[in-house]
Amino acid sequence: MTADTVQSLSLRVAAFVDEAKRSSADGITVAEFSSLTLNLLRLTVAGCDAIPADGGQKKMWVLEAVGLLFDAVAARLFPALAIPFWVLTRPALRQLVLAASAGAIESLLPLVRTK
Repeated sequence: MTADTVQSLSLRVAAFVDEAKRSSADGITVAEFSSLTLNLLRLTVAGCDAIPADGGQKKMWVLEAVGLLFDAVAARLFPALAIPFWVLTRPALRQLVLAASAGAIESLLPLVRTK
């Protein structure tokens, strides 16, 4: 695994998450969050494909990136009055997003590798 490739991918993920935070500062819809998640999956799957590592390690790295995005912007899906609901459902929703993302990784591989 080359340190430059991993560092470059880490910087791109951090920049993506920062931009997602800025763009969702006034709130975000489920469709916008889904779009952000898919775009991040494409970015990380393509980046991890260039890293010589075990497939399981790559998948875990991609899911960690999705977890970062979830932690950064998902709370903006809910209005202020629904914060108690968010606090109660956050762990289950996070697991749901990660499970859906894990399945999407396999679907995205052929799309990313055709380039």
